[in-house]
Amino acid sequence: MKKRSILFAPWRHTYIKRAVKAEEEEGDCAFCDALKVGQKFESLIVYNGKLATVILNKFPYNNGHTMVIPKRHTAEFEKLSVEEFEELHSLLRKSLEAIKAIYQPQGVNIGMNLGRSGGAGIVDHLHYHLVPRWSGDTNFMPIVAETKVISESLDETYKKMAAWFAENL
Repeated sequence: MKKRSILFAPWRHTYIKRAVKAEEEEGDCAFCDALKVGQKFESLIVYNGKLATVILNKFPYNNGHTMVIPKRHTAEFEKLSVEEFEELHSLLRKSLEAIKAIYQPQGVNIGMNLGRSGGAGIVDHLHYHLVPRWSGDTNFMPIVAETKVISESLDETYKKMAAWFAENL
């Protein structure tokens, strides 16, 4: 019989609690709040398109953890307009190019979690995650000390990503 591995990520509990609380407060959306602030470090928006936006994850799994969101507040992927869909995916591609150019990862996880049961932390505003990966990027720290080691500050990530988008779009 094959043994199953279980990955524990207790540091994410703080994020999940905040996301659930925000969802319970009617009309509160971290992404919509960021869009109101505009493209600056305080919002973590590194590029603002016409219909979609590139934003850093405030609680990253790894250096360079980026998200691509539609500007319109929606959880219904299938109801995106053709224009929203095209820009969302164009920025997804550009974000991948940026991550590869800046971080030279050995791999990248790209995904979207739809609905609470699907794993979405922010349920009402769909978003893609791009998580750069390297061999050995997970270690004993999360398990032993409930600590995830991120070797780069968010402001450094922001500067690198915003500069890349400014030069390449």
